[in-house]
Amino acid sequence: MSMGPGGGRGMRGFLTEEEKQNQPKVTKELLLRVFSYLAPYWKQLLLTLGCILLSSVLRLLPSILTGKILDDGLIARNLDLLIKLIILSLAVTFGAELIGVAESYLNSWIAQHITFDMRNAMYAHLQKMSQSFFTSNNQGDIITRMTSDISGVQSIITNTFTSILSNSITLVVAVVAMYRKNWVLATIGMIIVPLFTIPTRKAGKTRWELTRESQAVNDEINGLLNETLSVSGQLLVKLFGKEEYEYQKYEEANRRMINLNIRESMAGRWFRVILSTLTSIGPMLLYLVGGILMMKYDSDITVGDITVMVSLLGRMYGPVNSLLNIQTEWIRAMANFTRIFEYFDMPVEIESKPDAIIPEAAYGNVDFEHVYFHYNPEREILKDVSFTLKSGNSVAIVGPSGSGKSTMVNLIPRLYDVTGGCVKFDGVDVRDLDLKYLRDSVGVVSQETYLFNGTIRENLLYAKPDATEEELIEALKKANIYDFIEAQDEGLDTKVGNRGLKLSGGEKQRISIARVLLKDPALLIFDEATSALDSINENKIQEAIEPLIESRTSILIAHRLSTILSADEILVIKDGEIVERGVHDQLVKAGGVYTELYETQFKKALEVMNKDNENKPC
Repeated sequence: MSMGPGGGRGMRGFLTEEEKQNQPKVTKELLLRVFSYLAPYWKQLLLTLGCILLSSVLRLLPSILTGKILDDGLIARNLDLLIKLIILSLAVTFGAELIGVAESYLNSWIAQHITFDMRNAMYAHLQKMSQSFFTSNNQGDIITRMTSDISGVQSIITNTFTSILSNSITLVVAVVAMYRKNWVLATIGMIIVPLFTIPTRKAGKTRWELTRESQAVNDEINGLLNETLSVSGQLLVKLFGKEEYEYQKYEEANRRMINLNIRESMAGRWFRVILSTLTSIGPMLLYLVGGILMMKYDSDITVGDITVMVSLLGRMYGPVNSLLNIQTEWIRAMANFTRIFEYFDMPVEIESKPDAIIPEAAYGNVDFEHVYFHYNPEREILKDVSFTLKSGNSVAIVGPSGSGKSTMVNLIPRLYDVTGGCVKFDGVDVRDLDLKYLRDSVGVVSQETYLFNGTIRENLLYAKPDATEEELIEALKKANIYDFIEAQDEGLDTKVGNRGLKLSGGEKQRISIARVLLKDPALLIFDEATSALDSINENKIQEAIEPLIESRTSILIAHRLSTILSADEILVIKDGEIVERGVHDQLVKAGGVYTELYETQFKKALEVMNKDNENKPC
């Protein structure tokens, strides 16, 4: 696992200022937790250790055998022994390489299985996190923890841990072998090796700094490409005629990248020149001292012994350089694990109790009893909200933007938990119900419709994987979208594109309604399902929603009067409180918040809708 003098470890052997400031505190608990992931694979680990030990020793044997080949074979003119020693040396080298292959396979196998375990555990953990986790954390950071950070674990196992072992073993065996040959030459070798690492680290630092600059420019280029070559970015560039401006920005960044790459390449060239010169000094010095010992002091050292010492010295360069840089690798490894463990240690705020209730059937009754909720204790979102929705009925929730309407309905399937009071579903506190049962019983159609990048069929089957063709068609007809899909060349197998971009907002919304209908929930929630659509699409969705409201328990959050009029009761929310409740005619005459909303929003929307209906062809 060691790297030669010209390897890339030197370039990675330096911490950034940010890394220096954020060095993790390596504790006994952290180390035990890290090694707990290795514990299930202790048998494979022992086998790997055996391979490392054996291959490290075997790789040094050809260097030791070289002395005998020279002294006992060539100089002694013993052809038979020479042939045997050469065959033995080749056999040992081949054996060491075979064991190295086994070691690499075991390393990779262990690393892959540990990252497999960690990814599964992390994904399962993230799936249990509440909605507040995903709204308060950066999505890119979440993905990085799942991908780059956990992938880094593989490098830690295959490089950092095994590098420490293999390089240490190689170094110890080489030092012992050298001192057994001749302590004078061995001591000279020990003095020379550290001197060799000084220019190595200096050159490595230069290349590391250049690499960091290149990475910064590369990030700039990627950001530029991401912004200007995306669908929305290209549209903006074209509409404002900024093609030449964006090209100049790209060319300038690209030129900086090229210049940095040339500098990095040349830094490596000069480094190799210096390194080659320095690596020649050690062997030459050993030849000189060895020659003096042989010629001046009549030492019993042989040409073969000197050759062995030179060969072993060369074998020591890589391990010493790797071990000098291992502190940096170790700090990064522990930082990687610390970042991963930070996410694992985040508590699961919303989950089923061990004795969670699973009723035999769901009816859709909803009770809010003095409900309070806040994201931040300093600002209440909902204040003492109480209302009852009986099975088979519908309620519309209206109010100014930011009044807490969506927050109310998010409390029912426990996307968030109340901070005071309770929400009951069929007479049971939602916190006492089995979470899967509760969410299976509640269907939500939101304003921001999300479709996976696949076919219409695949998106529908997400709600019910075993749905029959007849069930799919029935749901699509109820959602008022079947005629559109039937007119497509590929029907249900039509691709919707990334986030459904190949469909209009109204088409996506109606497919979303069909998907919820396949789920067959006891309670349907429409969260401003038509607010972002034009009047034509709104009418089509309204035609789909109205019969559903009549047949199912429903909660409607809407800005459009047509949707509100379908409800049995209207709740008016302002600043997180129910300030009015009743039916449309009563609330309009009351002269309160609803009257104001009617005059400023609903009435105008109704006039537009009626005008569109008048203009429709007979």
